[in-house]
Amino acid sequence: MNGKDLCQVYLNEIKAENEATRKCLERIPESLFKYKPHEKSMEMGYLTLLVAEIPKWVKDMVEGSIIDFVNYEHIPLSASEELLKHYDKAVDGAMKALSEVTEESLKTPFELRNSGQVLWKSPKLEAIGSTINHWVHHRGQLTVYMRLNDIAVPSIYGPSADDKKY
Repeated sequence: MNGKDLCQVYLNEIKAENEATRKCLERIPESLFKYKPHEKSMEMGYLTLLVAEIPKWVKDMVEGSIIDFVNYEHIPLSASEELLKHYDKAVDGAMKALSEVTEESLKTPFELRNSGQVLWKSPKLEAIGSTINHWVHHRGQLTVYMRLNDIAVPSIYGPSADDKKY
């Protein structure tokens, strides 16, 4: 399978994950943004923002070659409506970037850095797949936070215990 074909698979995966992810994000109340299930856990608000932003990473890695956490632009954590707009824009951007990327560009390296220090380096094609997996992983974390706060968990890959059809 060539890189462009794999990008089509990635596009389909983003489309498939989008609806469930959006349903999760819609349900997180601002009143729980500071919630942490454990002292070593991230706050629910930060996790929510992370889940909303990761699709933007796909766009940024396809269109550039480096993401450095020290200067990566985040939106301020805000009301759900603004967060959802940011999420929708991130997903649209990722899908557009994947549909327009060239085979040659997919072979070039991508670097994830923190203050200039390389944390991870990979060809863009591999980095895209890992990023989608990372997004789904953090959405899974978010559903645990939701369950711990009696927030209805939406159907993701099948009925949820909170789904009335279950």
